[in-house]
Amino acid sequence: MATGKTRRLSIPSGRLLAELPVTVRGETGPLLVVHDGPEYARRAALWAAIDRPAHTALLAPVDRDETYSASAAYARALVDDVLPALPGDRPVGVGCSLGALALLHAHRHYPEAFAGLFLQSGSFFRRRTDPQEGGFERFGRVARFVGTVLREPGAPIPVTITCGLDEENLDNNRAVATALADQGYDVELHESRGGHEWPAWGRALKARLPDLLERAWST
Repeated sequence: MATGKTRRLSIPSGRLLAELPVTVRGETGPLLVVHDGPEYARRAALWAAIDRPAHTALLAPVDRDETYSASAAYARALVDDVLPALPGDRPVGVGCSLGALALLHAHRHYPEAFAGLFLQSGSFFRRRTDPQEGGFERFGRVARFVGTVLREPGAPIPVTITCGLDEENLDNNRAVATALADQGYDVELHESRGGHEWPAWGRALKARLPDLLERAWST
């Protein structure tokens, strides 16, 4: 329920040597930060899934394959440059595919940054299970980060992971969900029909986002 006027921002980041385009909607409430935000609004019925007052920030990617692929520079820019420039508190992150990976990466490096994460079909590549992704330029960096998630403890926050039953990412999403649960996270994994696609993400968003917002913002 992010009603109210829309404001377009361009947030400078010296770390990325870029201006980060952000669209903010909403007049009151905590902060929802959405990777690939314009696509979520256009293709996944984002506004229908938000069931309470909130400031919603739609982040458009800059060099998506680079910045969303477990980039230390992007994580620092997100936490130090972007979040302080946005209204609202207790940020909750929403993202799919590499956008989900980037949110989990930022959380693991800056545990106080987010109050909750909603991760859809995360690109949690592992060498053992995802050799088909080996041609991706940042595959090694992603796989190393996911390995740390599976092995090392984190700082628990509420997390929801959704993934389609018909996509290659299912096994690695299951592995990350299991690891987070073992580390004490309030984590839910929801599997549903569909693949690595906006219709499936939109259905899961509408069904599951309100519960994650309740878990993250009720305390």
